[in-house]
Amino acid sequence: MKKFIWVALAILYLIVPALLKGNSYILSMTVSSLIVAGIAVAWALLGNLGGMVSFGHAAFFGIGAYASALLTMKAGVPVLLAIPAGGLFAALASLAMLPALRLSGPYFALAILAYAHIFRILATELTDLTGGSGGLSSIPGLPSVAQAEFLAGLGPYLVALTIVLAFCLVYARVRRSDYGIALRAMHESEDATRVVGVNSVLLKSWMLLLSAFMTGTIGAFNAHIINFLEPDYAFSPAWSVLPIVAAIFGGYRSVLGPMIGAVVIYLVDQLVFKAVLSSGHQIVLGVVLAAMILLAPDGLLSLFRKRNAGGQHA
Repeated sequence: MKKFIWVALAILYLIVPALLKGNSYILSMTVSSLIVAGIAVAWALLGNLGGMVSFGHAAFFGIGAYASALLTMKAGVPVLLAIPAGGLFAALASLAMLPALRLSGPYFALAILAYAHIFRILATELTDLTGGSGGLSSIPGLPSVAQAEFLAGLGPYLVALTIVLAFCLVYARVRRSDYGIALRAMHESEDATRVVGVNSVLLKSWMLLLSAFMTGTIGAFNAHIINFLEPDYAFSPAWSVLPIVAAIFGGYRSVLGPMIGAVVIYLVDQLVFKAVLSSGHQIVLGVVLAAMILLAPDGLLSLFRKRNAGGQHA
């Protein structure tokens, strides 16, 4: 297993950059897919471990983006420090959502969606701070690496990949921890776990804070990649919907499933479906997702595992 991990890391950090070097369009699409992957991992952590389906992760994404942009533009904070700070601001903002933890199922999902809408309105109305509907421009980008011409624009890819893999590592560690065991037991019977002393509300709160931090961090990273923000983009419902599709497609109950699902879904949609059907290509994406749910409800990784197991038995 360790050998497989080292081989995979070598491919991601050495071979993929070598293939992408010089192709700025594919490189930018890959970075965008990793941004979606970061949100998908954060969403899966909350949905799988926390047992809460969220339709409002765009709130955390937008807050992290604006916080990091403003820290660099108005306070002069270095970009690499402002990005995790954006995640912290998103986590702090999620404290306002704690009362929604009393809700469950679709009620919680709709409550978080409402919060996302509220934050979008605030970003539009606070013109002195956020620029209002006109947004912010000339947001500082990632710092250039001096005398590192061999990177050839690969910096954003390497940073995005590192962030997403760090998210996956955190997801795996939490899932294997005592907290993860308690959370999974809570899914079976919250009343039973409460009887034995498990504070379900506290555990859910920690998952919400962690998921918000992750999403805010990747939102902050995105702000310094595109160098522009406006409320309708930063808090777009797409930042809530597409990661859900990606996580379900890849398998949100696995650690790497959301990441793989996001990269596959986004790149196939942008490079294949969009080329064939420029308008309405999301319809094809919906059909593919529906087929995946019917054929492999546990996601793409489970389908590969079943095939490998079948091949070994054969």
